[in-house]
Amino acid sequence: MAASTALALALWLLLPPGGVAGAGPPPIQDGEFTFLLPAGRKQCFYQSAPANASLETEYQVIGGAGLDVDFTLESPQGVLLVSESRKADGVHTVEPTEAGDYKLCFDNSFSTISEKLVFFELIFDSLQDDEEVEGWAEAVEPEEMLDVKMEDIKESIETMKTRLERSIQMLTLLRAFEARDRNLQEGNLERVNFWSAVNVAVLLLVAVLQVCTLKRFFQDKRPVPT
Repeated sequence: MAASTALALALWLLLPPGGVAGAGPPPIQDGEFTFLLPAGRKQCFYQSAPANASLETEYQVIGGAGLDVDFTLESPQGVLLVSESRKADGVHTVEPTEAGDYKLCFDNSFSTISEKLVFFELIFDSLQDDEEVEGWAEAVEPEEMLDVKMEDIKESIETMKTRLERSIQMLTLLRAFEARDRNLQEGNLERVNFWSAVNVAVLLLVAVLQVCTLKRFFQDKRPVPT
């Protein structure tokens, strides 16, 4: 009995999900993207989502003057879910989702000079993973499930998965913060260097003018006798 159970578990772990539960669409993966939004332009992205899931959208402006952008989020039916103006960052959750393509737009039309570097991330929480865990539990015989306490194992796995996903999200968020701070520091350094050079040039010009003025004061202007 134990050998057959171990074999069933091994086959379930090695085979793709379709090999046990039947063919179906692949799960939608989380994603992140960084792009350059030119001045006076608007750029939109489309993301497919399953029904009855959770979609979390997070964005940050990590480069460009003002560090702000307009953001809108529309449902597959064209309903405006989120509309923000001149924001540096934002986090929004859609739950439950509708089956179809969600539209995310970033607008930099209000800026005529400065381009913006924008980072955004999409995080899905679907019920498909729970169904796969249930399918794995069904592959084991009921007697063995009672012996190994499958419910406790499932809870531990789900807790570990949730914590790992949250850790990945936090690391991605920290990388975005680091990129934004680095861009700010580089911009401040360029401005400091520029105005320092201007101040040095002004000081040199004033020094030259003062020397020339003093020389004219002490020059002997009496006429030379003939």
